[in-house]
Amino acid sequence: MSGSPTPLDLRQQYPCPLCRRGTLSELTLTEAFGCDVCHHIFAVNPSKQSVQVVDRSPPLTWRWNGQRWKVSHRDDVRLNWEAWIAAIAFVLFPTAIVSLAAYAFPPLPGSPLGIFPIFWAILTFFSHLACVTWLILEYYQVPVLSYLRWRR
Repeated sequence: MSGSPTPLDLRQQYPCPLCRRGTLSELTLTEAFGCDVCHHIFAVNPSKQSVQVVDRSPPLTWRWNGQRWKVSHRDDVRLNWEAWIAAIAFVLFPTAIVSLAAYAFPPLPGSPLGIFPIFWAILTFFSHLACVTWLILEYYQVPVLSYLRWRR
């Protein structure tokens, strides 16, 4: 795998693009690869020089550039400006509602839970931001959990 670029070949072994620790090798009597560490199955498309993990939803796809794997983005979904506006609104609108409620109905002075409305607004912001971040990671096919699982 070192040296000049090589085309994708079922008889060769390649580094696993998912766990990045294992080795992909041909599964007997199939046109698929299997990883010896993470045990995922990858369908091979020799004409596109790509592999797709088939036991995960949504399936992730990587293209072989001759020396290493590159993430192949999904062609059926486009992330346009309307999606970004919706994502920003999903984060800011609930946070604004909670913050406005905290401002309009402040806690009594000296109450032991006087900081709770501010905490709730911050929690609302970060929980909605986490949802949007998760969706973006899924769109760009970043398997965070798989990376974390095999880093141990």
